[in-house]
Amino acid sequence: MANFLGLMKQAAELKGKMETLQAELEQVEVEGSAAGGLVTVVVTPKGELRKIKIDPSLMKPEEVEVLEDLIVTAHGDAKRKGDAMLAEKMQGLTGGLPLPPGMKLF
Repeated sequence: MANFLGLMKQAAELKGKMETLQAELEQVEVEGSAAGGLVTVVVTPKGELRKIKIDPSLMKPEEVEVLEDLIVTAHGDAKRKGDAMLAEKMQGLTGGLPLPPGMKLF
Protein backbone atom coordinates (compact mmCIF):
# COMPACT_ATOMS: atom_id res chain seq x y z
CA MET A 1 0.00 0.00 0.00
CA ALA A 2 2.91 2.35 0.71
CA ASN A 3 4.13 1.91 -2.87
CA PHE A 4 0.71 2.86 -4.19
CA LEU A 5 0.55 5.98 -2.03
CA GLY A 6 4.06 6.94 -3.11
CA LEU A 7 3.10 6.45 -6.74
CA MET A 8 -0.02 8.59 -6.28
CA LYS A 9 2.09 11.34 -4.70
CA GLN A 10 4.53 11.19 -7.64
CA ALA A 11 1.61 11.35 -10.09
CA ALA A 12 0.20 14.44 -8.35
CA GLU A 13 3.62 16.12 -8.42
CA LEU A 14 4.01 15.22 -12.08
CA LYS A 15 0.61 16.73 -12.88
CA GLY A 16 1.66 20.03 -11.31
CA LYS A 17 4.97 20.01 -13.16
CA MET A 18 3.18 19.18 -16.43
CA GLU A 19 0.85 22.15 -16.01
CA THR A 20 3.83 24.43 -15.38
CA LEU A 21 5.67 23.01 -18.40
CA GLN A 22 2.63 23.48 -20.65
CA ALA A 23 2.37 27.12 -19.57
CA GLU A 24 6.08 27.61 -20.30
CA LEU A 25 5.79 26.00 -23.73
CA GLU A 26 3.00 28.38 -24.71
CA GLN A 27 5.61 31.18 -24.55
CA VAL A 28 8.44 29.37 -26.37
CA GLU A 29 9.07 29.85 -30.08
CA VAL A 30 11.46 27.84 -32.26
CA GLU A 31 12.86 29.13 -35.55
CA GLY A 32 13.58 26.89 -38.52
CA SER A 33 15.11 27.84 -41.84
CA ALA A 34 15.71 26.66 -45.38
CA ALA A 35 18.03 27.65 -48.23
CA GLY A 36 20.60 29.30 -46.00
CA GLY A 37 18.06 31.50 -44.25
CA LEU A 38 16.18 32.74 -47.31
CA VAL A 39 13.02 31.34 -45.74
CA THR A 40 12.48 31.11 -42.00
CA VAL A 41 9.49 30.10 -39.95
CA VAL A 42 8.72 30.41 -36.26
CA VAL A 43 6.63 27.72 -34.56
CA THR A 44 5.68 26.66 -31.05
CA PRO A 45 7.10 23.39 -29.72
CA LYS A 46 3.68 21.89 -30.50
CA GLY A 47 4.11 22.86 -34.17
CA GLU A 48 1.79 25.91 -34.36
CA LEU A 49 3.10 28.19 -37.13
CA ARG A 50 3.52 31.74 -35.79
CA LYS A 51 5.63 33.64 -38.37
CA ILE A 52 7.09 33.29 -41.85
CA LYS A 53 9.94 35.43 -43.21
CA ILE A 54 10.76 35.31 -46.92
CA ASP A 55 13.78 36.99 -48.49
CA PRO A 56 12.56 39.40 -51.22
CA SER A 57 14.97 37.85 -53.73
CA LEU A 58 12.68 34.82 -53.86
CA MET A 59 9.66 36.77 -55.05
CA LYS A 60 9.98 35.91 -58.73
CA PRO A 61 6.81 34.58 -60.35
CA GLU A 62 8.61 31.65 -61.95
CA GLU A 63 9.94 30.52 -58.55
CA VAL A 64 6.67 30.35 -56.62
CA GLU A 65 6.75 26.55 -56.47
CA VAL A 66 10.32 26.61 -55.13
CA LEU A 67 9.26 29.16 -52.50
CA GLU A 68 6.34 26.97 -51.42
CA ASP A 69 8.66 23.98 -51.03
CA LEU A 70 11.12 26.06 -48.99
CA ILE A 71 8.35 27.14 -46.61
CA VAL A 72 7.37 23.52 -46.04
CA THR A 73 11.03 22.59 -45.47
CA ALA A 74 11.59 25.46 -43.01
CA HIS A 75 8.43 24.53 -41.10
CA GLY A 76 9.62 20.92 -40.89
CA ASP A 77 12.99 22.09 -39.56
CA ALA A 78 11.33 24.16 -36.83
CA LYS A 79 8.92 21.33 -35.96
CA ARG A 80 11.79 18.85 -35.52
CA LYS A 81 13.60 21.31 -33.24
CA GLY A 82 10.44 21.84 -31.21
CA ASP A 83 9.85 18.10 -30.89
CA ALA A 84 13.44 17.60 -29.69
CA MET A 85 13.06 20.40 -27.13
CA LEU A 86 9.80 18.93 -25.88
CA ALA A 87 11.27 15.42 -25.62
CA GLU A 88 14.24 16.74 -23.64
CA LYS A 89 12.01 18.62 -21.20
CA MET A 90 9.72 15.60 -20.79
CA GLN A 91 12.65 13.29 -20.10
CA GLY A 92 13.84 15.57 -17.31
CA LEU A 93 10.33 15.91 -15.94
CA THR A 94 9.41 12.22 -15.86
CA GLY A 95 12.86 10.82 -15.01
CA GLY A 96 11.80 9.31 -11.67
CA LEU A 97 8.31 8.13 -12.61
CA PRO A 98 7.96 4.80 -14.41
CA LEU A 99 5.75 5.49 -17.45
CA PRO A 100 4.81 2.83 -20.00
CA PRO A 101 6.85 2.98 -23.23
CA GLY A 102 5.23 5.23 -25.82
CA MET A 103 2.96 6.98 -23.35
CA LYS A 104 2.50 10.59 -24.43
CA LEU A 105 1.56 13.25 -21.90
CA PHE A 106 0.89 15.95 -24.53
